[in-house]
Amino acid sequence: MAPKPKDKPKAASSPPLVEDLFTALNRHIQRSDFEHAVKVADQILSISPGDEDALRCKVVALIKADSIDDALSTIQASQTPPADFNFCKAYCLYRQNKLDEALESLKSQEKRSATMLLESQILYRLGKMDACMDIYKKLPKSDIESLEINYVAGLIMAGRASEVQGMMDSLRVKATSSFELAYNTACSLIERKKYADAEELLLSARRIGQETLMEDNLPDDEIELELSPIAVQLAYVQQLLGRTKDAIEAYTDIIKRDLADESSIAVAMNNLFALRGPKDVPDSLRKLDRLKAKDTQSFQLAHGLDAKLSARQRESIYANRVLLLLYANRMDQARELVSALLDMFPDSEMPILLQAAVLVRENKAGKAEEVLAQFADKFPQKSKFLYLSRAQVAAAAGHPHIAADSLAKISDIQHRPATVATLVSLKERAGDIDGAAAVLDTAIKWWSNAMTEDNKLNVIMQEAASFQLRHGREGDAAHLYEELVKSQGSVEALVGLVTTVARVDVDKAELYEKQLKPLPGLKGIDVDSLERTSGVKHVEASSYVGVTETYEEGKNKTKAKKKRKRKPRYPKGFDPANPGPPPDPERWLPRRERSSYRPKRRDKRAAQVRGSQGAVVREKHDSGATSNYSNPKANQVATKGATQNAVAEQAKPSSSKSRKKSRN
Repeated sequence: MAPKPKDKPKAASSPPLVEDLFTALNRHIQRSDFEHAVKVADQILSISPGDEDALRCKVVALIKADSIDDALSTIQASQTPPADFNFCKAYCLYRQNKLDEALESLKSQEKRSATMLLESQILYRLGKMDACMDIYKKLPKSDIESLEINYVAGLIMAGRASEVQGMMDSLRVKATSSFELAYNTACSLIERKKYADAEELLLSARRIGQETLMEDNLPDDEIELELSPIAVQLAYVQQLLGRTKDAIEAYTDIIKRDLADESSIAVAMNNLFALRGPKDVPDSLRKLDRLKAKDTQSFQLAHGLDAKLSARQRESIYANRVLLLLYANRMDQARELVSALLDMFPDSEMPILLQAAVLVRENKAGKAEEVLAQFADKFPQKSKFLYLSRAQVAAAAGHPHIAADSLAKISDIQHRPATVATLVSLKERAGDIDGAAAVLDTAIKWWSNAMTEDNKLNVIMQEAASFQLRHGREGDAAHLYEELVKSQGSVEALVGLVTTVARVDVDKAELYEKQLKPLPGLKGIDVDSLERTSGVKHVEASSYVGVTETYEEGKNKTKAKKKRKRKPRYPKGFDPANPGPPPDPERWLPRRERSSYRPKRRDKRAAQVRGSQGAVVREKHDSGATSNYSNPKANQVATKGATQNAVAEQAKPSSSKSRKKSRN
């Protein structure tokens, strides 16, 4: 046999050229196939480890593929990173919500449009709105597309919603130019409490968004997902307009359909819980657990959700969680979450208010007052709500001195009638009458110098006069009434002046009384003759009957009113057609007093002697026959002993029966 020919050795495949790999890399990037682009970039870096273009393409592809952690690791692992990698690093840190580190990475970068825009976004997330708006003003408007959208959002978050319309007029931009701008402008109207206009603009934003996204050939689910913030904001406007039922239905529908981004669902849940209040607390806590991070036992928002929500939204969700825990009486969990919030929001007063609520629920009102006072002294600019809360806690706990002291520290509401009335009431409860009078005097002085259209001077003076009169200070009350008569000329003040002065000086009261206008219908009445009468005369029975008969005759002449016949109300389940047997007339009497009561008979068998059958009868017969004649004493003793034995035997089962009952 001829030998088999040997196989020729295969030629080793040559590695691809770097130029071909870059061509493939460019093709994948153009197709937005970023996963394959990363693999091709790794091949290039394996051939040429220091290639900056390949490294840059890999980092950008990882960012585009939302692999932020891998992109940051690649940047940090590169030995000689390009100069512009600090910008990519800052963006990755921004996406990881490491805002302070991201801001630090941008300091070495050149002030370009992209760098300034990223810096403004970081400042926006940090809540530094004034610095954010300064950068927006410096940005060249021609280089940034739709800059006005971010500009409006920054103004709203900075508390400058009133400046939105002026800014849009200066940029010559209409609110309906895009659905994003219409949404942000509607949010500014909400901040300005123009809820009806905001609802109308939100409906326009939804319509414009649907038309725009349908032109981009997006499927219906993605369109609904993109427009979910508008749907949540519409429900919020309905809530503010008092249409609670519509708002609850809208929030519930958004949560059930689950066709919204996680931040919109979180806001919808939070607002729904706020509307429900203490109703359906277990269901609210279960739904809120959907927002929780899976790797933690305590309640903490998921990382992605935490980065998308603003600080105010996160704080509101955590606060509602604490309130739900208090409603559910889970004090340990509420206390633990409040302690975490104190570190999470150190500059906010909300955790302090929640801590005070937990302490009040634990009947520690004094400790709550102390905590509120400490934080109010530490942050005077945020002390208003803290002092109001402290006053409420102290008033409910029976500490009027502390409540009045807390209200007195809020300077901008001292002159308001509600505050004045509350302070006076608290000081009266505390027994400080002079302090209450001082509060009224201060309010009168403030309103006397106030140049406002809605001046409350006459209201305060009227209440002050009533207060002085109530506490026996007729002179001060009369002085106040005189001032009211001179300044206002009101009839009520003049009547008060007459009644007050009459207690001190009758002649002076009569002089003031002459200023009162006579009442109509009183001219024919002789007051002097009424005063001379000895009072009401006694009317005899006969004359009384005659008057009554006359009155009845006159009453019969008038048309008698028909009395409305009301249907009798029967007990539940009672059929008047078949009432059944009549109730027992003695059902309310004690059982011993009823005619059907029969007392229990004594057991005659108790006197019998226990023993074998037959023997007892014979022995009893014999003993009975002999005892009647021979030994009556022995008969008595025997009978007594038998009776005692029988009683002892009866007592045993009753005691065991009671013992069984006690076990049950």
